[in-house]
Amino acid sequence: MAEHFQSFVQLLFFGIIALFPVVNPIGSAFIVNPYLSQLSETEKKAAVKKITMYAFLLCIVSLFAGHWILELFGISIPVIQLAGGIMICKMGWDSLTENKDEYAAHPQEGKGEPGPETRISDKLFYPLTFPVTTGAGTISVLFTLSAHSADAHWSYYLINTLAIVLAILVMCILIFIFYSNTRRMMQRLGDNGKKVLNRISAFLIFCVGLQIAVTGLKALF
Repeated sequence: MAEHFQSFVQLLFFGIIALFPVVNPIGSAFIVNPYLSQLSETEKKAAVKKITMYAFLLCIVSLFAGHWILELFGISIPVIQLAGGIMICKMGWDSLTENKDEYAAHPQEGKGEPGPETRISDKLFYPLTFPVTTGAGTISVLFTLSAHSADAHWSYYLINTLAIVLAILVMCILIFIFYSNTRRMMQRLGDNGKKVLNRISAFLIFCVGLQIAVTGLKALF
């Protein structure tokens, strides 16, 4: 029993430490914030709940079935990194080249145009959940953690898998907390601070996407 508990605690700690930098809930919150900034507090909470739920489900599927799904379609992790990096670069470039906020450029509700909640709904899974919140790096870490106990005795496998699931749950709680409270942090910056931070975030989105794509290219070649 002591060995099981030690293995559980160890893998839980490893899981949190390994997932935190690739999920990066603090940095991702500022990257996602411009897409949620035009929503009301209630709408933003609902959107963040969906992102958190999508992230949890994506991690669980990656943990238990991701390896087989990739093998089924003949897709490798480097290809996912390259494709996801290109799409994140596109998001950053679009944000950098816009003269106004993405949603501010649209007419107001009531003039035949969809409101911010409608426009953001089709972006909650892709690209805000995948690949911005949980991308190829997260999938790679989950593959590595699951492989740690793949050949272990079934009792160790169950305990270790439970530890990984709990680490995923901790990450999702952090995602919800930081994504829900970016508005309070942004309010302290003022309007000019928001514009500056949004531009910096857009540039960082582009850089993050480029880094992911380069990592994928290095792995491929």
